[in-house]
Amino acid sequence: MKGQVNLVAAAFALTALSYGLARFAYGLLLPHIREDLSLSATWSGAIGGSAFAAYCLGIVFAFTLRARLGERHVAVLAGLTATCGMAFIAAASSGWTLGIAFALAGLSSGLASPPLAAAVARCIDDAAQPKANGAINAGTAAGIIFSGLVVMTSGRSWRELYVLFTMIGTAVTVWLWFAMPAASRGGGAGGLSRAALRRPGVLGLCSSALLMGASSTAVWTFAANLMREELAFSDGQIALAWIALGTAGIAGAGTGLLTSRLGIGPVHRLALSTMAVALVTLTIAPVAPLMTFVAMSLFGLGYIVSSGALLLWGITLFQDRPDLGLGLPFLMTAVGQTAGAPLFGVILDTAGSTAALLSFVAVAGSAALWTPSTASPQTKMTATAASQSSNRAPRLGKASDA
Repeated sequence: MKGQVNLVAAAFALTALSYGLARFAYGLLLPHIREDLSLSATWSGAIGGSAFAAYCLGIVFAFTLRARLGERHVAVLAGLTATCGMAFIAAASSGWTLGIAFALAGLSSGLASPPLAAAVARCIDDAAQPKANGAINAGTAAGIIFSGLVVMTSGRSWRELYVLFTMIGTAVTVWLWFAMPAASRGGGAGGLSRAALRRPGVLGLCSSALLMGASSTAVWTFAANLMREELAFSDGQIALAWIALGTAGIAGAGTGLLTSRLGIGPVHRLALSTMAVALVTLTIAPVAPLMTFVAMSLFGLGYIVSSGALLLWGITLFQDRPDLGLGLPFLMTAVGQTAGAPLFGVILDTAGSTAALLSFVAVAGSAALWTPSTASPQTKMTATAASQSSNRAPRLGKASDA
């Protein structure tokens, strides 16, 4: 039991590190980074996109490397890439070096999830796996909240903050080596075949995930910058908005319960609608600044529920390949984020924030068009299949097929 608790705690810490600090803290600290390095919105979006692109590669590498190296080595590699990436961010002197550093940091989040999911499935009893994965899943929101608290309570520069994050990453990486189980090789994914991609529902899953990911970059990459430049928010107010996002995201742990009652399709549509409302709310923030906190909370809730619903959708389509049910929607979400960040930056530079936000409202709406409005009750996802799927999906009860 002690070893299981240590595993879950270390996996929680890696999730907070790779997602909350190495990947998503960029948007929070972007105003200072842009000022120091004289970056345009287009450049800022391209740099944000580099982290999302690296995340795509990380997922592919994780499936390949886990079969050869085992969970421990891949998880430690995720910690190392996050730590090294953040160290290079702290030392970056130009847009190019910053982009390379953020790509390395973003690679860590793609490497992290598959080995953590496999370790939980292998080392923890079926009955305890939902609680374990739920705790690990909360790491992203916890990392976002932590980064917000540090920025709000510290007067240090973004470089000093990334030095702090690097020190935390070093400690987490060492912890992982002792907490993760010894290598279990030969259990990797079986590859991605054309036949698998031709399954009914896969096109809708991939299209919806891609568009949802693209729409999310309006907040992940640019929200803090918009708050500072257009609302004249202080660093403390921006950090508080980031904390509101992360806190609301924790409520997304109820995604599994919602899908068991309403179906995956309706829940995903509701989550996308919540994200769209959040972006619309940001457009009225200049005349009602307090609505910014409402918008960030809505986005945090909508994003976590949407990503969880996409994952459950993928697992119902690939009940014989839960690894693919995990990897495919996450991969397509990251592809959308890779394209969405620079696109938003271009629209922001050329047409302004309102046009950019409303354009991405349309992107979120188009993601809903690919989502079934009803869910068939015939295909069920068992708790065992869910436990083998992902450390990032809320797994409470059964979920209807979408």
